[in-house]
Amino acid sequence: MEHLFGREWEIIPAGGATGAAFFAQHEEQRLFLKRNSSPFLAVLSAEGIVPKLVWTKRLETGDVITAQQWLNGRELKPSEMNDDRVARLLKKIHYSKPLLGMLKRLGKNPLQPETLLGMMDSELDEELLALPQVKQAKGFLSAEVGNINCKDEVVCHCDVNHNNWLLSEDNQLYLIDWDGAMIADPAIDIGLLLYSYIPVDQWAEWLERYGLSLTYDLKLRMKWYVAAQALASIQWHKSQNRLSEMEKWLQFLEAIEY
Repeated sequence: MEHLFGREWEIIPAGGATGAAFFAQHEEQRLFLKRNSSPFLAVLSAEGIVPKLVWTKRLETGDVITAQQWLNGRELKPSEMNDDRVARLLKKIHYSKPLLGMLKRLGKNPLQPETLLGMMDSELDEELLALPQVKQAKGFLSAEVGNINCKDEVVCHCDVNHNNWLLSEDNQLYLIDWDGAMIADPAIDIGLLLYSYIPVDQWAEWLERYGLSLTYDLKLRMKWYVAAQALASIQWHKSQNRLSEMEKWLQFLEAIEY
C-alpha cells in the first residue's frame, strides 16, 4: 500500500474483519483506501450513496486499490434509525436502476427464499439445531417458504446495522460497507431494520415514510427474512467462536413472535 504514495503520507489500518481498509493522510489531503472493492463502488459513489470515489488503481499483484473521500462524521445512533432520511435513502437504494443494472452485470442473481432455506439446511450445525429457539425458527421458515413471494427484486444492502450509516459533518447521510449486497426482496433490509430499531407501534409510520403499507404479506416476509438472517448470524458467530455475539442473536431470535 505504501508504495502508491510518497513517504510523506501516513498510512493507518482502518480496522475491520478483512484488514483491507486503510486511512491515508498528508497535510490536508485525506483518503479512505480499500483493497479489492467491488466495481459496484463506482455506481454507489455516482448515486451519492457512499462517499465520493476519487480514484482506482490496479497494482502489479493484480490487487485493485480504491480511494474515497475521507469524511469527518459519525455513525448513526440506534435511536436515529427512525429518522426520515434513513427511510428515504433506503428506498432510493432499493429502487435505483443503475445499482440494479451493475449488480446484474456483475453476475448477481436474485436471491430466492428456497435458496436461503437450503443454505440454512446445509449450514446450521446439529448443536444449534437442538436449541428450542433455533428449532422453532427453522420450523417457521420451512412452513412458510411457499408463502414468501415478492415481485420486486431490488438491490439490498443486507447489513443495515446502525454502524453502517455514516452522517457527515455537513449532514449528508451515507450507507457504507457493501460487501454483502445482493438482489432480493426489499423486506430483507426493511425487516431487520424495523425489528432491530423501531418499536412495533411505529412500524406503520416508518413504512409510510419509505412508501409502503404495513400489510399482512409484508409482515410475514419481514419476519421470515429476519428469522433467516438471525439463524445465519448465530451460525457465523459460533463458527468464529464469538459466543457473546452468538448469544445476543439467540436472544433476538427468541423475541420473534411466531
